[in-house]
Amino acid sequence: MLYSLVELNRAAMAPMRLAVKAGRLALKSPLNPIANTDYGKSLAAFADVFESTTRYYGKPEWGIESVKINSAPVKVTPTTAWQSPWCTLVHFKKDPERLAAARKPGSPPLPRMLIVAPLSGHYATLLRGTVEGFLATHDVYITDWTDARMAPIWLGRFDLDDYIDHVRSMITHIGPGAHVLAVCQPGPPTLAAISMMAEDNDPHRPATMTFMGSPIDARRSPTIPNELAEERPFEWFQQNMIHTVPGPYPGAFRRVYPGFVQLASFMNMNWSRHVDAQWQFFNHLVDGDGDNAGKHREFYDEYLSVLDLTEEFYLQTILRVFQEHHLARGILKYRYQRKVKPSAIRDVALMTVEGEKDDISGIGQTQAAHDLCTKLPEDMQHDYIQPGVGHYGVFNGNRFRTEIAPRVTQFTRRFTKRDLDEALALENRD
Repeated sequence: MLYSLVELNRAAMAPMRLAVKAGRLALKSPLNPIANTDYGKSLAAFADVFESTTRYYGKPEWGIESVKINSAPVKVTPTTAWQSPWCTLVHFKKDPERLAAARKPGSPPLPRMLIVAPLSGHYATLLRGTVEGFLATHDVYITDWTDARMAPIWLGRFDLDDYIDHVRSMITHIGPGAHVLAVCQPGPPTLAAISMMAEDNDPHRPATMTFMGSPIDARRSPTIPNELAEERPFEWFQQNMIHTVPGPYPGAFRRVYPGFVQLASFMNMNWSRHVDAQWQFFNHLVDGDGDNAGKHREFYDEYLSVLDLTEEFYLQTILRVFQEHHLARGILKYRYQRKVKPSAIRDVALMTVEGEKDDISGIGQTQAAHDLCTKLPEDMQHDYIQPGVGHYGVFNGNRFRTEIAPRVTQFTRRFTKRDLDEALALENRD
């Protein structure tokens, strides 16, 4: 019922939005005598704010066209490297001729990196800055998860174990010796996938795994979202957070955790900050400050774009990650049969990254991965806490670009070099 009401409200607002857009164009027209008055600018700014806050935000574009390598621009094209009905593996393919010209002759291929994007309400494009931070130093792939409301019901279920399967399949597709970087939510399932690859002695297992702001053990430094997940009984989530997709979406009749519910939860955590941001946006528009107004639009165009999660994936994540802490307690079972053993990891280097002010995944939750990987040598482990950043600052923004990304790159380079040295030693021995 809630989903249908939201869609009806959106449809009812459409005529008003069209009228406001028309009014905005009229107010900004140079032929309008009040266009350059304070009154006219205020009305036009109000129309802009109203239009942006009531708009339907679809899936954003990547908008990454090139990257500078050694000061030379190299064209980048997002392509599909692997696909299932539930996920597309996007490869940011660089122009080979321009790449060769930009790099030193005889340079080894760029190390491959798989960025595992969260399936927690936002599209993978929220990690655009993360992708850009590694494009110059890595051959980057990213998981682009399907919006559940766009998945016809005949596709069947997609749960937490299916997510683990997908991560393992994509690591396998990219090939051995790659680097896996999981941002936030995918930490536990990614660690589970790599644990099983290690136990199976899978030749395609990665060289490194990096977890950034991930709830590996949500019991440590619990934040407001963690406490809410534990305070409510599991049945409450079943009864209050799951809704049916209405028509005319392709996923009509599928039971989902709607993206707009997740977005409302995040916004309520910092409601005053979002209200202040809209007020500042209004003032920037009145003052003609296009730069700051543009930055506001860029952020909220991405932030307000949300997708739905399948019922089974959401509820299993709540129960197994945030309420019963299966991985952290050593009781996680893949398909409820096979026990997941992070202690099986012996040769996949581990790095954890946390933000000092993270209010979603508190300090210690990601570090817990080190305690689980008990057979991993200390010289293959590294932990870093970034001062002065919150959750989103761990994988986006200026400090990510200047302080976090270089450290991760240094970490992956160290073990990429190790793999190359081992390969050369083996070749010389033969």
